Amino acid sequence: MIIVMQKGATSRQISHVIARVEQLGRQVHLSEGEERTVIGVLGEGRPLDEEQFGRIEGVEQIVPIVSPFKLASRDFRPQDTLVALNGIKAGGKRVVIIAGPCAVENREQLLETAYAVKEAGATVLRGGAFKPRTSPYSFQGLGFEGLKLLAEAREATGLLVVTEVISPETVPLVSTYADILQVGARNMQNYALLHAVGEAHKPVILKRGMMCTMKELLMSAEYILSHGNDRLILCERGIRTFEPYTRNTLDINAVPMLQELTHLPVFVDPSHGTGKWSLVGPIARAALAAGADGLMIEVHPNPEEALSDGVQSLKLERFARLMGELRAVAGAVGRSI
Repeated sequence: MIIVMQKGATSRQISHVIARVEQLGRQVHLSEGEERTVIGVLGEGRPLDEEQFGRIEGVEQIVPIVSPFKLASRDFRPQDTLVALNGIKAGGKRVVIIAGPCAVENREQLLETAYAVKEAGATVLRGGAFKPRTSPYSFQGLGFEGLKLLAEAREATGLLVVTEVISPETVPLVSTYADILQVGARNMQNYALLHAVGEAHKPVILKRGMMCTMKELLMSAEYILSHGNDRLILCERGIRTFEPYTRNTLDINAVPMLQELTHLPVFVDPSHGTGKWSLVGPIARAALAAGADGLMIEVHPNPEEALSDGVQSLKLERFARLMGELRAVAGAVGRSI
């Protein structure tokens, strides 16, 4: 349930409503807008009498929420959430482009990529320092050294940095070095990790699990939002189907569908969504045409020598050409890069 306070409701009136809700054993999520304050009623407890609450001084409207994801729903926040990223706003007219290698391998590889994607027009540098891999024998990342290299690349180029967190214990360390935290597909339902990134109050990119529904993605988002962290971006990165020709099947339906269901920005990862560099460009263009708020693209100076996901990584010059194509698509749908 949502309690919408009247325009100009006093702090005393708002506090009174919150106290009444908490007396019934419910949790409260306060959203203070420029004109109105919205009180989200969460959790299980004694039933609320909507008619009684509607008569409380300062209350304008009671809105029931039927979806299981309360804070992520359009009912809770009809307007789009804009996630501030150092002057960039994910979810606005400008499409956010994230680019970089799957894994940080060494200083030269990362800096060469960072300078190239910055020149091409990317605004965020991606790179994995901690790499959860399907095989325990695959490259697992440089760890702490990778974080330091990402910070160096940020200082050199001015790009923001996003990297993956894989456990609750690593969240404080990664938060020190990264501007944006990424929760990967394999960890989408790691609830302890979701609690930790929610409490970190840094921007978070939450990737859809490879075998998860949109509802499950939004329920995972709810864990982060319930800790007061609304700087959250959802990312469609493909789901596992019976089709063997691509690594995953990118669910292009998810972009407009999620935008109907939630107020959160929706990004697309065409690299993991296809698993083939030759398909990244077409799917990236399709994602922008479908309304994606951002793209996450893997780029590497020498993909054939990459320690992780080289087969789906674009070479530097291919990424630069793709950026020109993406600008044309963005302009055609009333957006910019």
